[in-house]
Amino acid sequence: MRRRTFLAFAVLAGGPFATVCAGQSGASAPTPSNAADGRASAGASGSESYQVDVPAGTLWLDTKIDVLAGEQIQFSSTGSATYPPADNNAKDQTFNPDGLPRSWRDLIHEYPVADSGHGALIGRIGAADSGGQPFAIGSNQKTDIPVPGRLFLGINQGTREAAGATGSFHVTIAVLHAGLGVPGAPFLPDVALPGVTTDLLAKIPRRVSDPAGNPGDMVNVLIIGTQDQLTAVFKTSGWVQVDRSVSDTILAGALATFQKDAYLTMPMSTLFLFGRGQDYGFAHAEPVKVVESRNHLRAWKSPYEVDGRPIWCIAATHDIGFERDQRNNGLTHKIDSAIDGEREYVNDTLSETGLVSQRDHVTPPDALTSAKTATGGEFHSDGRVLVLVLKDTAPAKN
Repeated sequence: MRRRTFLAFAVLAGGPFATVCAGQSGASAPTPSNAADGRASAGASGSESYQVDVPAGTLWLDTKIDVLAGEQIQFSSTGSATYPPADNNAKDQTFNPDGLPRSWRDLIHEYPVADSGHGALIGRIGAADSGGQPFAIGSNQKTDIPVPGRLFLGINQGTREAAGATGSFHVTIAVLHAGLGVPGAPFLPDVALPGVTTDLLAKIPRRVSDPAGNPGDMVNVLIIGTQDQLTAVFKTSGWVQVDRSVSDTILAGALATFQKDAYLTMPMSTLFLFGRGQDYGFAHAEPVKVVESRNHLRAWKSPYEVDGRPIWCIAATHDIGFERDQRNNGLTHKIDSAIDGEREYVNDTLSETGLVSQRDHVTPPDALTSAKTATGGEFHSDGRVLVLVLKDTAPAKN
């Protein structure tokens, strides 16, 4: 299963000041006196700290620190790192944990955090394949932890820069307020959702169609929440809303270039469900690779509700390259045929925002396990549909 991550850190309560010094292979484990039993009994305010050394050649470093939902963490970092000259006429580039200012040259490079300095200290909750969204830390950062997980620290760079980088950053991680729960406990286990009945699932189409009516992608995710809650959870988890037209693409692409931002909003084709095109398109991808590879989905508001909130039908697939469109011999995106991986990618990225209150995997009465897209590509599934219930944090607005 593929995945990423979001803001967070944490320190175990009840033990002495601890130091974690690490090379690229990973950090040493927290001392036994700071183990889970001490942390679970922490009070309302934290007082513990960890120190971690992050070598400049690091991509992602496992700190061996498990954080809890609700913790408030303060990061403070010092030190310096250096990149060797990029060519014969250049000089060494030395920088602090805030990194180097982004330049026009950075537009063609891929960095985990698009709006942070090149070489800056960054973090994520969960391993690189777990779905969390990387976030900026720099020299000083305070953050509230939305969900529990393992803390990773990294440098905002690619493998080429990491290979030649020297120096290190020294990071102090202090708990300002303790969180709730027990480190390592399952997060948001599947629970039965009474409102999602067999009769309801039977009413929801299993597949979307192209403009000619040819059946296409599978409806593999259902989200329960208002329109504002839907757009908020995607924005928070790092998905971007996709352009609806080529003219939008040209304008947004120009603005992204001028602002030195990653551009991920290439338009996707219109597909149909409930007799209309998608209400939203969202994408998640690395800069530059967006042309050939991105995680993307389409969302339709259904005519059905659960507890007074609409059900949104999602068809999520992962573009991994190009192939021949069997309808017209044109060029089209090729999707990963194991589409359950994309379903779980949506699960991981959205759940790790802290904006999902419940989730379940359900098997509809006419489960779809194998089929072809409208362009002719095959896909396979275990037939289950992911259901996410968003936190009801605002007045109903459909």
